[in-house]
Amino acid sequence: MKSQKITKSSERRRYEDACAAAHALDLVGDRWALLVIRELMLGPKRFGDLRTSLPGISANVLTQRLEGLEGAGVLVRHRLPPPGAVQVYELTPWGYESEPIFQALGRWAARSPAHDPSLPFSAASLMLSMRTMLDPQKASGLDLTIGFRIGAESFVGDLAGGHIAIARGPVAQADLILTGEARVIAGWIYGGQPLATLEAAGALRLEGDRALAERFAALFPLPEKAGPTAL
Repeated sequence: MKSQKITKSSERRRYEDACAAAHALDLVGDRWALLVIRELMLGPKRFGDLRTSLPGISANVLTQRLEGLEGAGVLVRHRLPPPGAVQVYELTPWGYESEPIFQALGRWAARSPAHDPSLPFSAASLMLSMRTMLDPQKASGLDLTIGFRIGAESFVGDLAGGHIAIARGPVAQADLILTGEARVIAGWIYGGQPLATLEAAGALRLEGDRALAERFAALFPLPEKAGPTAL
């Protein structure tokens, strides 16, 4: 009986290519790696929080990806001071520099006719999508603070000068506050689902001026879908 060669899952294949794009894939090209980075883009998270945000990943694979990204210098692990005193994972300054990758991929992939917006959608995905899709011209002249309560997480977006800055934080002082699942809020902003319908169904709750909220939702137009190119 011939012996079979077994490849350990921890062994990584590399492209052996001097191109910087190829090296980038060596660093973050493993399945789930980019999504782990995405979930940390708005600040540190615990292992369990990462698993909750990425429902399709196993604990073993998540551990492997965290170790690989840590070894590459993309993230670090550390323990929060008391009273938290829990271990969290956080992007390094270089790791945070990867956000333009997600923005470029997001804009490009949003044009795919095969994109399915009904699939699971995390809070981090929603926040990053708004930072990506905001139309500066439409947002010009509109200054406001909007809070988002999504499960156990809360975020505050400061819109000013045609730019939106979003971070985790308390929402009590925001001009508008939205409470609901990330995919529901996305359905309102990107899918054109009526706010009143979502409120009536108990899927979304708005605190603040309705007209201002509707104006906010119109600031994030999606690009046109890609079509076949004539030869």
